[in-house]
Amino acid sequence: MKNHRLNYYILLFVVFGGFLLFGLSENIKGPALPNMQAEFSLNESQLGVLLALNSLGYLLACSFTSILSTKVGIKWTGILAFSSMVFAGIFMYLSRGYSSLIGSYFLLYLGNGILEIGLGIMAARIFIKNTGTMMNIAHFFYGLSSIGAPILGAAMMGWHVQGGELGWRGMYLIILSLSIIPIIPSLFGMFPEDDHPSEGESTSFRGLLRDPVAWLIVAVLSFGVVSEMAIGSWLVYYLQNAYDWSLKRASEMLSIFFLLFTLSRLFVGPITDKIGYTLSIMLFSAFSGICSLAAVFIGEIGAIFFAIAGIGIAPIYPTVMALLAKRYAKGVGTAITFTVTLLGIASVIGNLLIGVIIDFVNQVFGNGLGNKMIGLQAGYVFIAGMAILCSICCVPLYKILRARSGGVV
Repeated sequence: MKNHRLNYYILLFVVFGGFLLFGLSENIKGPALPNMQAEFSLNESQLGVLLALNSLGYLLACSFTSILSTKVGIKWTGILAFSSMVFAGIFMYLSRGYSSLIGSYFLLYLGNGILEIGLGIMAARIFIKNTGTMMNIAHFFYGLSSIGAPILGAAMMGWHVQGGELGWRGMYLIILSLSIIPIIPSLFGMFPEDDHPSEGESTSFRGLLRDPVAWLIVAVLSFGVVSEMAIGSWLVYYLQNAYDWSLKRASEMLSIFFLLFTLSRLFVGPITDKIGYTLSIMLFSAFSGICSLAAVFIGEIGAIFFAIAGIGIAPIYPTVMALLAKRYAKGVGTAITFTVTLLGIASVIGNLLIGVIIDFVNQVFGNGLGNKMIGLQAGYVFIAGMAILCSICCVPLYKILRARSGGVV
């Protein structure tokens, strides 16, 4: 019994630590990119290629991580992800040109992609009880490190080491080397593999393609995550251009959004377990969409509602992961891979549409200051609409799951 409990704590450390490192490694690039650009004399197109590797590595990882975890086990899949991040930090430190920097970045984001899918599979197999609560707490650690990553990265780059500054190379080397830490307990932990539990449905890609529930879950997650990512990308731009806020003031509002977003993941998990995953997503996404719409139509005095929307949008991703874990227990890796791969494609399209909508509305109504405001409002209404659509898609999903005997709702 003691060994079982000790093993559970080891697995908790690996999962929570993994999400913490995932948030750090993904979000320290902000303060580093200008220095990289200056050192290697990169133009915007070259910088864009560098950043595009994020999506490419993510989608590539989606394509094989589930198969990898089946072949070598989720334990060694996680160790491979952490190890690739360590090596990426070393190669980044040693890079002396654009080509070697690209190779290092690609390895980093490939490792990040394997880690995200791997952690999702790992968490789904470990958190058998109170799945919604534990999934939200796990993703809380990602949000926590995401908040502090840019500040930590910028501070570390200014550290003085042996008569010079640490710089972006040393910063990446140190932070990515922290990935060694969860490798050690991973070697000693006993990880639950996909041993075909009695509950849940059997899963295959062919079966998922024919399953309306699977497609509804993809729609729910895609609309929710597009709205989540768009708020983080467009909120500061909106406040600066619509209300003429300073960068500092607009960034503070975004910080409040992320603070409420992170706290929401910490505290709302028990609610999702109590009232059901689908109903929780329906209510929280509707709340987020309504808050964003209220912020747009009330105007500048209602700007705080942009931040409050973070409370509703935060639980969507981890709660969908909990739903997948329960719904497709006999092949959760396949279900997560199917869902997240399509999410990646939808995210690219959704974020592209926001800019197109803003430009289109501005062209139709002219480019005056007042009309530019209309374009920005249209773009943000689209962001709010994604959250509303997420809630609407939960209605047929809820009805189907309720109608199926033993269906998790």
